[in-house]
Amino acid sequence: MTRPENERPALVTGSSRGLGRATAIELAARGHPLVVHYVRSEGPAAETVQEIEAAGGRAVAVGADVADAEGCDRLLRAATEAFGPVAVLVNNAGVTADGLAMRMKDDAWQRVLDTNLTGAFRLSRGVLRAMLKARWGRIVNLSSVVARMGNAGQANYVASKAGLIGLTKALAREVSGRGVTVNAVAPGFIESDMTDALPDELKASYLTQIPAGRFGTPHDVAAMVAFLAGDEAAYVTGQTLSVDGGLTMQ
Repeated sequence: MTRPENERPALVTGSSRGLGRATAIELAARGHPLVVHYVRSEGPAAETVQEIEAAGGRAVAVGADVADAEGCDRLLRAATEAFGPVAVLVNNAGVTADGLAMRMKDDAWQRVLDTNLTGAFRLSRGVLRAMLKARWGRIVNLSSVVARMGNAGQANYVASKAGLIGLTKALAREVSGRGVTVNAVAPGFIESDMTDALPDELKASYLTQIPAGRFGTPHDVAAMVAFLAGDEAAYVTGQTLSVDGGLTMQ
């Protein structure tokens, strides 16, 4: 018998704001005890915890840098101490350091890969033993439409997000026979501080490329992640699901 959702601790990296915050709140609303992760945004992380608790959920905030191994270990230890072994891992933490490839410094490349891809690998490795023992677990990696389309000036970011898709498939082949699923979600243009700051004419240009005729919302992405984290998605694994209004339909 699998554990009910209120006994399945969830860890969402980079969940003090944006997509991660929306995902944490959505999972908490479905009963998961929530570990809200942040690097420097302690205040927003605390506000996310307060919102979850005000709605009757359970949550703690943990600060750690997932770009390094010690930070990943510390995060997993704190999560386990708070609620027990992580049953749902959402690898959402991500950074950018944009620039044309011919001018990109090694540290700009490495920092993005360390945070976005290597951090996701280390955390996934860290939770898998307990998931396999329980014969139930969910790992959801936040990729991006740019992993499929490419994007000028983001060689490091695109490589990290494409790497997450490959990691998703490899892990899924290793663990899906034991009740653990691994999937990726690839958001498209999502409403955020960044899109709000775009000139109106540029927004209009982007919208012409989206069949749905609108930018997505953080909740659009959070709902997909929550679906993949639930029992209803038990037969979905190794997939990359686009949440992009049809931008990358094939």
